[in-house]
Parts: sequence; structure tokens; C-alpha cells
Amino acid sequence: MPDRTLHVGIDATTWANDRGFGRFTRELVTALAKRDSGFRYTLVFDRPPTAPLPTNVETVTVTTAHSLNEQAVGKTSRSISYLWQMGRAARRADFDLFFFPAVYSYFPLLARIPCVICYHDTTAERIPHLLFPTKLNHRLWQIKTALARWQTTRAMTVSKSSARDLEAILRIPKRKIDIVTEAADPVFRVIEDPAVPAAALERYGIPRDGEVLVYVGGMNAHKNILGLLKAMPRIVAERRTVHLAIVGDTSGKGFWDNVPELKEFVETNQPLSQHVHFTGYIGDPELVELLNGSAALVFPSLWEGFGLPAVEAMSCGLPVLSSDRGSLPEVVGDAGLFYDPENVDEIASCVLRFLADDELRARLKGAALERIKGFDWDRAAELAEHSFTRCYEDST
Repeated sequence: MPDRTLHVGIDATTWANDRGFGRFTRELVTALAKRDSGFRYTLVFDRPPTAPLPTNVETVTVTTAHSLNEQAVGKTSRSISYLWQMGRAARRADFDLFFFPAVYSYFPLLARIPCVICYHDTTAERIPHLLFPTKLNHRLWQIKTALARWQTTRAMTVSKSSARDLEAILRIPKRKIDIVTEAADPVFRVIEDPAVPAAALERYGIPRDGEVLVYVGGMNAHKNILGLLKAMPRIVAERRTVHLAIVGDTSGKGFWDNVPELKEFVETNQPLSQHVHFTGYIGDPELVELLNGSAALVFPSLWEGFGLPAVEAMSCGLPVLSSDRGSLPEVVGDAGLFYDPENVDEIASCVLRFLADDELRARLKGAALERIKGFDWDRAAELAEHSFTRCYEDST
């Protein structure tokens, strides 16, 4: 540790974002603020924060024309004025170092401030055709990422899988990469009272006498919900009491989501309309109740940098029926079953195998509750502090 308190500026423009990187920012900063490790933190916002803030942190609000809570998922381009104002605020604050919890919200600092930048994954580099609606969007992403790499003193990421990708795809030297972890909020837990999850199923119109699978996450094409839906006719044909709850924002406000395509597939492939339920976005307390009424989480994503819904589900005692891509095997481990997400028959066979074997289901549930003990936000904060220290030392 340096022999003085380090003042760390933190990009908080995604604080209220309901996607994974927003949750990562909130949970990690909250854990950092609880520790007494010789660091001082200031959150830099682009508009007055509305979500609750942890104690023991300072805040700076920059008056700008746009909110990065929206820009970070690519809805509109950020103006030069916006970028300049955010960068100038960070430069003037005289931070010892600056932390971007997600490269998605990176803005150039144009100063010799050492930076820790968190690259959650390389999904945009692997399958850009599923993430960007136009070539221009893709090109702007490439330019921003190149600037971020140039300004990266230390690169943070959230899994060994992503660390390998940062080295192989983004060409960030291994010696500059630090791995932290993620964890579930304590609200995600096993609910002992069976009446609570039963009421949750009823709330979303899901029959209580069947087997419930649940998907939680974004509604974008790379999440491969359509692949899961294509497996459902076979699953329903063999297990007529099975139901799938799809939890995620269906408002159409998400960046380039494929909600209309998903709903059209369900409506035109009977009897899926009686077995697939779009719940829309739901808050954590309600999600916990729904998870407790389900048999398993299904996670068919084509690529993930971590996969926080898996850890949240495992905290509720749910096994994970998971894609074998990216970080998911690393995170889920022995608490789930795996399949090739691009093979519809494999998805169906995996689900059917799980539903047909009560002994397997019980074993995976026990493994899930054991596995989540290895995920802890305080440990993530400790690892982040090590990264901040290395960043400062690398720059001096």
C-alpha cells in the first residue's frame, strides 16, 4: 500500500442502470465504501443520482445534456460536448487514479491520470453482428475501445475466461490484467415458506402444478433466447406441465433487442403461448420469489463475461442449465448442466434430462448452495483495492 490515502475517482454514470454492469458498479462501490483500507472515493455522475448511495463516499455531479445511463447501452451517440464535460470534471478533481467500472461508459480523460478500466467481456468483438444495428455503431465502439486501451494503466475483468480474451483479442498484456469477482446481493436466498413462491407464480400467470424454468437477463439476440424457444416445442411435447418464465425488459426500450421476434415465435408456434410467459422487468424481491418457485435457471447465452444471473439463481438453490460458452462453465461449475447453445437438440435434451431425474435435480441444488459460498462482494472489493494500488504504483 502507498504511505498515504489514495483518492480514487469512479465513473458512476451507469449507477442506475438495470443491466449487469450497473449492478456491478453499485455492488462493488458499496463494498469498497464499507472497507477501511486507506482509500478515498468520489463518484462522478452525469446527472443527480436517484438510486441510493453508500455512505463514506463523496459525489460530483456534472451538468450535461445527456445521461450515460442510457448512452452506455448505445441508444444514442454522445456529443463531443458531453465527453469534454465529463473528462474535464475528472481532470479538475485531482484524483490519484480514476476507475471505470465498465468500458461501456468510458470517456476520454485527456490527462495523465492513471486509470483502471473494467472490461467485462469481449462479446462485442466476438459477435458484433448481434450487438450493433449498423456498421457505424460498430466502428464507433472500436474507436472508443481503442482509446480506452490506450488509457488503461490496469485492466480489470470479472473471470479467468474474460482475462484470456482481454489478452488474446484486445491485446492487453497479461501483466496488466487483474481479476475480481462478482456475487449475489443478500436478497437472493432460499425462501422456506412455500406459500411465497406459489403466490409469485400466480402473480405472473404461471400454473403452480407444473415445472418452471426461468430465464433472467437482457433481451438481445446474443442472449440466444430464440434458441431456447426453438427447443421448447420438443420439451413441451415430452413434459406437458413445463413452463418457461422469461424475465427481462420487454418495453422495447432496450438497445437493439429482439423482443418482437421472440413474441412472434411464441405466438406462431402453438402450444407455446400456454407455456411461455414474458414477465417483463421485475425487481429483486419479486425475482427472488419467482426463482424460489422454479426448478432451474436456463442460460442459453452465446457469450458471457461472468453471468451474474447464474450466481443469483444458485443463491436461491437453483441449478443452472447453461450454455457452455465464455465464463459460464467457470462460474456454474458442478451446479449445472451444459449444452452447445447453437444446437437446439442439445438444449432440449439437457432440459429433459434434468426434469426427468429427481436425484440429479437434488444433487445439483445442493451443489448450487455450496458453490455460491465462493462468491463474495467484500472479496471483490479487496481484489479491486489491489488493482488500484498496482495502478498507482505502475504510474509512479
